[in-house]
Amino acid sequence: MIKGCKICGIKDSDTLNFIINHSHPPNFIGFICNYPKSSRYIEPNYLKKLLNVKKNKSKFVAVLVKPNNEILEEIKNLPFDYYQLYDCTPDSIVNIKQKYQKKIITALTIKDKSDILGYKSFVDVTDILLFDSKGYEKSQSFDHNLIKNINFTKELMLAGNIKFDDDLKKYEKIANFLDLSGGLETSGLKDTSKIDIFLNNLNNLKNET
Repeated sequence: MIKGCKICGIKDSDTLNFIINHSHPPNFIGFICNYPKSSRYIEPNYLKKLLNVKKNKSKFVAVLVKPNNEILEEIKNLPFDYYQLYDCTPDSIVNIKQKYQKKIITALTIKDKSDILGYKSFVDVTDILLFDSKGYEKSQSFDHNLIKNINFTKELMLAGNIKFDDDLKKYEKIANFLDLSGGLETSGLKDTSKIDIFLNNLNNLKNET
């Protein structure tokens, strides 16, 4: 059952304020903290200014690709509720979780069924499992049906080229949370009209179930 969503790759205050103050805000808002290859990457100094807001009902997520100690120390006092970790071993996730006292979203990048089985190594060290495409900064997709019949013991977040106007019912039996970034953009920038449509559609779906 879909409980909510995450909007990822926010990098400007106008979009952030629109989302935070929406009548149906997302459960999570993600910020790209250490991956300069992404057009959504935010320099640490600007990130501190951007996050100086009242979060209201949303949780803030630091998106981190194999983070080193430098970036972890740099963001440790920022108002993040979750760290979303790519390319980390279970042991490194445990160390990060214990040292910085954050909840963890473990991101697994999927191309085929063999990639999915890797989730078993992370069940005991994560709070939420995220299945994403191999695209990283690119909005690529993978076959979401690959995970449809697996019984997960942790909440599941789903990414991978989900669009703002998709039929959300097709994800109901797959994920607890939907994770969108590129699907909410026009010409590479977040589009508040698309965000509005998606958040309203998701709220309508939740009210139906």
